[in-house]
Amino acid sequence: MSDVNTEQVIITPKRESMGNRILSLWEQYNYVVIFIAILIAYVVVAKNLTWGSVMLMLRQSAVIGIMGFGMALVILVGDIDLSIGSGLVLISGLTVMAFNATGSIFLALLAALGLGIAAGFFNGILVGLAKMPPFIVTLATMLIFRSMALYISHSRLYELDPSQDSFSLFHYQFGNSPIFSIPIVGLVFLLVAFACIYMCTSTKYGKKIYALGSNAKAAKLAGINTEWLKVSLFVICGLLVGFASFINVAMNRSVSPATTGVSFEMYAIAGIVLGGISMSGGKGKVAGIIFGTLSFTLVSRIIDAFELSTEINNTVKGIILLLAIALQMIKKRSKE
Repeated sequence: MSDVNTEQVIITPKRESMGNRILSLWEQYNYVVIFIAILIAYVVVAKNLTWGSVMLMLRQSAVIGIMGFGMALVILVGDIDLSIGSGLVLISGLTVMAFNATGSIFLALLAALGLGIAAGFFNGILVGLAKMPPFIVTLATMLIFRSMALYISHSRLYELDPSQDSFSLFHYQFGNSPIFSIPIVGLVFLLVAFACIYMCTSTKYGKKIYALGSNAKAAKLAGINTEWLKVSLFVICGLLVGFASFINVAMNRSVSPATTGVSFEMYAIAGIVLGGISMSGGKGKVAGIIFGTLSFTLVSRIIDAFELSTEINNTVKGIILLLAIALQMIKKRSKE
């Protein structure tokens, strides 16, 4: 009987190359890199970065950021809501009317949230249950909401009544005051952000959102009620638009039905794209929206620092949005 010599073959896993590691980190945290790059550009151009200027950026990002989280939930399932800017002006105007009629901040808040839920539910029913294209539905409601805001006010400003006892508490102390040098509205924005991040990362509901966005057919086969899930997401989006409207009124005390909220849906989308959320749905971290929104606000500050004419502002912002979408396309194609 002959001896059989056996050799042990040890298979060692291939080490990931440095290039692949960098690419992996870029795919996960590109929104942080983009934010830092834009922040450096701002410092170079403006030559002024103080705690006060950072807090001002946080304050300026609050309304767009809160609406951006609502929009992001809809985009994560492959839909879109173009009505949020017009919804903001209509709900803000009606919130002003509710406050002036009652003098109650609480009732004004309830009115804003209730109207937002109603608007979101209307969009959601048409998109989720009637299966109408979200682009067309929300384009139509964008026109309807703006028109209603103009009609109700007879094209005049909605203004908070300063004779109400709670006016100072609402406008000055909530809308324009800090806590430990941090704007209250900025803190509210961050609280909304953390709530949305928790919902998307640590709940079954959040997993359903990503499942639907990644593969609608597979999600339905897995037992997810995709129609009502879409309805619920539009409702949440509407709720956040309503809350942003309440904050908008507190910050500005007046609402112009012709100009308030114009292009805000595009600004929200820009913050979402800069935050790494895929416009095709199912991909991206909602935490990136904080960085994306702040990045877009920084772009506005850079434009101001260059003292460009107001007519050119949206041209620059549009180019930034195109570059951000192009970056997403390059990432997608590199994987393929």
